[in-house]
Amino acid sequence: MPQPDHIIKLPPVPDPADLPDDIRKYFDICAEKLGLIPNVLSAYTVNADKFRTFTTFYNLLMLDEETCRLSRLEREMIAVVVSSANRCYYCLIAHGQAVRQLSGDPQLGEMMVTNYRVAELDPRQRAMLDYAWKLTLTPHDIGDADRKALEDAGFSGQDIFDITDVAAFFNYTNRMAHGLDMMPNPEYHAKDR
Repeated sequence: MPQPDHIIKLPPVPDPADLPDDIRKYFDICAEKLGLIPNVLSAYTVNADKFRTFTTFYNLLMLDEETCRLSRLEREMIAVVVSSANRCYYCLIAHGQAVRQLSGDPQLGEMMVTNYRVAELDPRQRAMLDYAWKLTLTPHDIGDADRKALEDAGFSGQDIFDITDVAAFFNYTNRMAHGLDMMPNPEYHAKDR
């Protein structure tokens, strides 16, 4: 059974031909590199300034390897664990695929989506994901002991900032996806299996 075919329910997503030149150019790069234009990007075109801010922040947060010591896989694992806690269909499908791709392990992607605790992770990754899970479900309970557990697992203060930043961002995007009934690109379902 296919998923619904809308990108978001409201408001209407602009026709790509009507988008500003810089956004159309960005979409051309996505199509070339990814083979698709992620629906989340199409959704954000309802406000061109927010699209630009979103993509700039996302690229810095998730792709930059100079200012963040977390691997891209670790960042994607956080995204999936947060999305699992929030039951965010869009992000589970899209970022679950990224975990499969970056790890080369389809089972790891599925474990992250359904229950990261069944995965045989190293203590460092387990501590990182336990923190992201707790920050998502009970943020008011985060305290010094949680940060200390990350330090004991080998994370620096900057790493803890980055883990928190990624977890917080995906809590935001999950809520946008839920609120707008955002659908992932159907292509994600079959990739890297």
